[in-house]
Amino acid sequence: MKLEGKTALVTGGGAGIGEASALAFAQAGADVIVTGLNEGDLANVAAQIRALGRKALPVVCDVGDEVAMAALFAQIEQEFGHLDCVLANAGINGVWAPIEEITPDEWDRTMRVNMRGTYLTIHHAVPLMKARGGSIAIISSINGTRTFSTGGASAYSASKAGQMAFGQMLALELAKHKIRVNVVCPGSIRTRISESTFMRNVEAARHPVVFPQGFVPLSDGKAAAAAEVANAVTFLASDDARHITGTPIYVDGGQSLIT
Repeated sequence: MKLEGKTALVTGGGAGIGEASALAFAQAGADVIVTGLNEGDLANVAAQIRALGRKALPVVCDVGDEVAMAALFAQIEQEFGHLDCVLANAGINGVWAPIEEITPDEWDRTMRVNMRGTYLTIHHAVPLMKARGGSIAIISSINGTRTFSTGGASAYSASKAGQMAFGQMLALELAKHKIRVNVVCPGSIRTRISESTFMRNVEAARHPVVFPQGFVPLSDGKAAAAAEVANAVTFLASDDARHITGTPIYVDGGQSLIT
């Protein structure tokens, strides 16, 4: 129970990496706030958290909406009084297309969720964390940080590179408050994020790349389960990682080393 007595927030907590991480936090002893856009998904995750004997607060919330996010953190402060662990996980793949075909609205939507949503999450979380310190983890990606061969994913990759820089800047800024900030970069993970991917003429944006056999070396080419990322996130939230900050953690089975 390495997170006993702690309160954790997971954005995008209704499925995939967010769901797995919320349950891992609860299994480690934390009470968990989960946000997302699907009320049914959040209710399901909250029920599983409560079945583990922990408090759960599911909140339908758009991470890019400043008013909604301010209200979320006011509710967290009222019900819990503090916040120890934050997982800024909410994100979309958005539109993948040649740069001349991506519209400003499509670009802005990806940035609104991935970058603005991450900013608003941490912007509001820090005042609740300063008194006790804690851990912030940002879910970035191998795309935009190590891998640049995904045709048409310029908006997504730019947002993920931005999250990396944002997290490393904050690691220094928040160190004096004993708030650690790390960035987790998953590779291929079995989640539902493909549902938020809209591809258009991506072949025109793709540079010819021949991938070796065994796309994910450590798992014989298979995508990993979301729990693999959740394990890393839970470790970073615990006191076992008390001297780790500003660090990118690649959870990709070696995928980014060959792609």
